[in-house]
Amino acid sequence: MHKPTFLLALAFCLQVLLSSRTVAQKNPADSSLLLVPARVFDGEQMHEGWEVLVEGNIIKAVGAKLKVDAQTQRIELPGTTLLPGLIEGHSHLLLHPYNETLWTDQVLRESIAERAIRGGKHAEATLMAGFTTVRDLGTEGAGYEDVGLAQAIEKGVISGPRMLCATKALVATGSYKPDGFRNDWEVPQGAEETSGIDGIMETVRSQIKHGAEVIKLYGDYGWGLDGQAMPTFTVAEMKAAVEVAHSSGRTVAVHAATPEGMRRAIAAGANTIEHGDGGTEEIFRMMKKQGVALCPTLSAGEAIASYQSWERASGELPERLVQKQKSFKAALDAGVTICMGGDVGVYTHGDNAREMEAMVRYGMSPLAVLRSSTSVNADAFQLQAKLGRIREGLLADMIAVDGNPVEDISAIRKIRLVMKAGKIYRHEE
Repeated sequence: MHKPTFLLALAFCLQVLLSSRTVAQKNPADSSLLLVPARVFDGEQMHEGWEVLVEGNIIKAVGAKLKVDAQTQRIELPGTTLLPGLIEGHSHLLLHPYNETLWTDQVLRESIAERAIRGGKHAEATLMAGFTTVRDLGTEGAGYEDVGLAQAIEKGVISGPRMLCATKALVATGSYKPDGFRNDWEVPQGAEETSGIDGIMETVRSQIKHGAEVIKLYGDYGWGLDGQAMPTFTVAEMKAAVEVAHSSGRTVAVHAATPEGMRRAIAAGANTIEHGDGGTEEIFRMMKKQGVALCPTLSAGEAIASYQSWERASGELPERLVQKQKSFKAALDAGVTICMGGDVGVYTHGDNAREMEAMVRYGMSPLAVLRSSTSVNADAFQLQAKLGRIREGLLADMIAVDGNPVEDISAIRKIRLVMKAGKIYRHEE
């Protein structure tokens, strides 16, 4: 071998070895691993001195001083907290931050190929940040590419979280964007338009046929006379969508920021309401009574405000964020189930922990935020049989972080280990 060729080969081998620390799936399917952190958050409570035994892709045992055989690989994680893999409740992997490219330009100007490639990079960044599952609530004009992305991840073509896909999402005809073009032009929309009870039932079934695992409806939007947010679907239309989705075992998420849009979503039987900016005490009492969860997306509002020159360090909040704080507090006071979901895609993928930090700033305890990001999301999204807790028999989706995020929620960013289905994707020794 010529010397230059040998050096290139050596450099390539070194690169592979170094990169294997972060993206390779190290352990074979039949391996046995014992994880030994300082403490374990099991999805509900913190336990000092616990260990976790993993066999293949399943959690085999949990507790103090577990007995294992000599063939079991022991992974010491001193000073760390081991947690269930985090669940991002509101993501758009096929979007990227609006201060990079406006939403309208992403829908109208970026090719589907570009958006899919970006989605792959976003998926890897999300997984490496400790989020092993995402509920992806709409491709925003990219068709069914979320389903293709999820399949690529499942096949191991790329690294990424497991995905709950909403595909195109549903909007009432004439209510969504992009708009403002000539009436005789057919402009691509950010979601699938539909109308009427028969129409909406057909559209839900079509999206299910194409891979939707959760149904996303836009219950209100800025289509009022002066561009103000107003309800879109009628209660009867929304009930029809919910009936079809629930009969197939799927959940329904409704984008709603106005009190009336939220009221209709609750009356229709939605599982979660996304955003809820204008929620009132009465509305949140209704949500609590009906068991409807709120995914508040605090970080999306802050990100959009920052793109409009607001700086958190200024100490002053725009009126929109003042209202958001009030509505979030009202939801907490009413005892509404709070999901963790930041509408990531509006801001950078991999920065998902930003929403967890915001939830603490807005009044939740760090322990409650950890629950929202694991067991609460798993329950709300009907994943509890497999995910959301560190418990014998569940899938081995776990992360380890330096420090204790109950004492400082920002510790959730200090990733030491990322495991999905028993395979290690990141291990910082």
